[in-house]
Amino acid sequence: MDITRILPEECLCLIISLTSPVDACRSAMVSHALRSVADCDAVWEKFLPSDYKSIISGSSSSSSLLSLGKKDLYFYLCSYPILFQNGTMSFQLEKESGKKCYVLGARALTIIWGDTPSYWTWTSLQQSRFGEVAELRIVWWLEVKGKIDSKILSPNTNYVAYLVFKLNKRYARGFSRRNVTLQFIVNEVVSKVWNVSLEQEDNPQHVRARGDGWMEVEIGEFFNECGDDGTVEFSLMEVNGYTKRGLILEGIELRPKNFAN
Repeated sequence: MDITRILPEECLCLIISLTSPVDACRSAMVSHALRSVADCDAVWEKFLPSDYKSIISGSSSSSSLLSLGKKDLYFYLCSYPILFQNGTMSFQLEKESGKKCYVLGARALTIIWGDTPSYWTWTSLQQSRFGEVAELRIVWWLEVKGKIDSKILSPNTNYVAYLVFKLNKRYARGFSRRNVTLQFIVNEVVSKVWNVSLEQEDNPQHVRARGDGWMEVEIGEFFNECGDDGTVEFSLMEVNGYTKRGLILEGIELRPKNFAN
């Protein structure tokens, strides 16, 4: 029985749009007639976040992206993070679910003494998605904070926050066999505080290499239920009085749990 001969195209579009991007791709393989329905803009716009236009409008490539078909746009956003908020944040989609992923770049974070060149320098790196990263020259008081509104995240989603960084092996000091404190706050309630080494050799269980040339360590996780007007805050601290240098900050990433970077 050919379902495309029984149901009108509008009904088929609605049915497929209520499934998932994976199911839509599978449907497109069933028959040529069903492929034209499964690939149509009406289906794939349902898989895009409701605010995708406002997010894309803040990027430098907004006109070219918004001219794409909705399926092409979906898979572009899964494969290529786009920068917005004056290039200080990046946005991407998780391919199987269409859930939102964000990275707050170093410029979107509050870094104590971050604008003092003798303590921190701002430089560009080929491996970074951002125009600038922050490199620690020397401090004894290390404090970095970030904050994001939960309403811009995908609702009903388990998120994990990661510190994305690397250590300049040529002159990194103060991190080997020593811990930093990571703190995670959801809606002004401290959710997690823990001490961890940023040296992968000291802590291979928690410090992992990513696929983009950076390292990451988990800060904490939370369930974003309705995406109301709440906040998620993160901090990195080490203030025990010894000097530290050579930490390079890409930013803080929030992505759905079990989504491998």
